Amino acid sequence: MGQLRRGCQDLARHRRAGRRGRCAALAGFRLPLPVRLTQPGRAGRIATILAWAVSIVAFLTCLTIYIQQYIHAYGLSAGAPKDPITPITLTAAAAVFVIIISRSTPDFRTRLASAAIGAMAAPMIFELPFDLIVMARTYPPIPPDPALYRALFFAPLLLVEITTLLLLRLSPMVRLTRATFFSFALMLGVFAAWALSGFGYPSAPLPTALNIASKLLAFGTALTLFLRRRPAPEQAPHPDANEQAQPASPPPALGSPALAEVTDDPQQAGQPEDTPVLELGVRALAR
Repeated sequence: MGQLRRGCQDLARHRRAGRRGRCAALAGFRLPLPVRLTQPGRAGRIATILAWAVSIVAFLTCLTIYIQQYIHAYGLSAGAPKDPITPITLTAAAAVFVIIISRSTPDFRTRLASAAIGAMAAPMIFELPFDLIVMARTYPPIPPDPALYRALFFAPLLLVEITTLLLLRLSPMVRLTRATFFSFALMLGVFAAWALSGFGYPSAPLPTALNIASKLLAFGTALTLFLRRRPAPEQAPHPDANEQAQPASPPPALGSPALAEVTDDPQQAGQPEDTPVLELGVRALAR
């Protein structure tokens, strides 16, 4: 019965992840041009950094309490499981930092701050949706109140992830592009495939491969925020473009000065001007 219930939950997570991935891809198709994030003022920047720092302190404090209660309940007999993902995460973060700081523009100080923000925010693009999915599946439960200790661990962790992502607003290099939404949609697609296997810990080949693939897509999503937009090549104007582009002048209105000038001038009106020889002939006939 428990396995059937877990299978239904995994199927529901698979459907939710797939639906969110389709929404992200649709948003990418509807985005015509890169969108620059609104940068906060001085007070907003200070508040964002303070909130980020306070959330880190709160998480470390709650993590200490969580570990102490875990040791009190289970002791230190069980060794920590092998973690093959952390080296890949650190390597990808270093690569993001180097790529961003290696850009030619803007100035070095801005690139340094943006590279640090990008390297910190990239894993959070993966961790925030992942933690929201697996927070109810943490094992083992911490007595005497597993729900309380689960909230004690995940509430400040989610705050750290959210405030770290908010640091992206401080960088003038960040722009939302279609590639950002497409990369994020691909990551959610991997999540949907991973949900079918129960979001298992990366100890078997399949969960390990899906974890690595989704994490690399998260770092790729972060890189798309800092990519330079290449301007479209300018097209040389056609020699007759100006002449063709000029619309025909409308005909003059009745009673307008322009029409009066045309009618007074026989050449402009399309009538031949009388010559002196013709005038002499007409006067001779009149006599």
